Amino acid sequence: MTPALAHSKAFAVWFKDLERWSVSSFFRIRWKWPATVIHPLAAALERKSVAVERSRFPLDQLHLVTLHFDGEMEPRDMQRKASFKGRLFFAEAGDVIYSKIDVRNGAIGVVPSSLPKVAVSSEYPVYHVRPKVSMPEYVKVLFRTPAFRQQINSMISGASGRKRVQPLDLEEVKVPLPPLSVQEAIVAHWRRTQEAAAKSRETIAKLEADTLSRFFHLLGLQPPKAYETPKAFAVWWKNFFRWSVSYNQAALDILDVRHGRYRVSRLGELLARAQYGTSEKANQAGRGTPVLRINNIKGGCLDLTDLKYIELPQRVLASLSLADGDILIIRTSGSRDLVGTCAVFHGADRYAFASYLIRLCVDRSKALSDYVAYFINSPLGRQQIDTLSRQIMQNNVNSEELRSLLIPVPPLEVQREIVDMVNRQRTWIAEERKAAEERRVRAAREAEEMILGVRPVG
Repeated sequence: MTPALAHSKAFAVWFKDLERWSVSSFFRIRWKWPATVIHPLAAALERKSVAVERSRFPLDQLHLVTLHFDGEMEPRDMQRKASFKGRLFFAEAGDVIYSKIDVRNGAIGVVPSSLPKVAVSSEYPVYHVRPKVSMPEYVKVLFRTPAFRQQINSMISGASGRKRVQPLDLEEVKVPLPPLSVQEAIVAHWRRTQEAAAKSRETIAKLEADTLSRFFHLLGLQPPKAYETPKAFAVWWKNFFRWSVSYNQAALDILDVRHGRYRVSRLGELLARAQYGTSEKANQAGRGTPVLRINNIKGGCLDLTDLKYIELPQRVLASLSLADGDILIIRTSGSRDLVGTCAVFHGADRYAFASYLIRLCVDRSKALSDYVAYFINSPLGRQQIDTLSRQIMQNNVNSEELRSLLIPVPPLEVQREIVDMVNRQRTWIAEERKAAEERRVRAAREAEEMILGVRPVG
């Protein structure tokens, strides 16, 4: 939080000055600009209400958008939607739209140039940015500042999490509207930081692609190619294994891992055992032993920053305690992309694991846990997982299905070479991600300080 936002922990207010039963409603941004620069948003934003004539514009000819909490927009897929209840309104590139319900979460943004004309419901007020007063990009940067977000949140009162911010309330929010040349300088600084962030993302993507390329090369395999599922296909009856369209579609295109440099084994042949986790209810009070859950598996690694705890009898806990080298794999989730993703536990501290996970104990005389986990997480592993997973309420894969996965098994010394290479690459990727995040935080802080008026512009 910048010094301009610091507030005392205690304050007094006359009853006659109360407008809402909410402490946060008294939040006011302490702008460091001259009073002549501070104006209500209405000075820069002009309300638009261009209704869509549904008789002239069928639903399949309209471009409806989804407005995300980061202010970005993307077209909605309306191909399978036959109707849309309620009125629709047009918005053009450069217009401001916001969600009455979710503006407090950041759902406010500027229609990008890539979407020249879109349609929104009445829940998304539309505004034209007055060109002589402000720039759409400056307004966009302003909306993204924590100070503005906090000001919007101060307008929400009551216990309900679905309170709406009405247009008149938003238009009354006072913001700095300096000369256009100053706004341009702030936007130029923001653009430079965005370009640097884009380069960081490109660097990370290249490092990840290089890691996979080296991995496949060491195994003598070709990486799977991007594939678009056909709308119609034929399968011989003898090749049917399940009454599932998605399964048979995936099975048709799966890359045969047996065409590599090394012999292939089923995962079950490499395991000492597989075990399901506990379904006992966990707590956040720190009572008992930390239990690893789906949320702790991120990007092929374990994240131990968000932990819950579980109280178990010693005998049960002993059977569920993780050992160094155990693989934890997600067996069920609402997201198909998460099912089958895994990470290796390393450490001597005592941890248990939840029922949504399966513990795989690898026979260390045959394979290295880190090698096996990386292969399962690779596109070649994902191909097989996607063919195996089923949807019964949620997406699932069981231990027997996991045992059937085909995995190339090079000699242990080659596996170590692969693991060392992957770890080096992951270290570089982690460093680049950390540096990129630091740059992002610094850029956001600098932009906010410029808009607050506590940092020189230029």
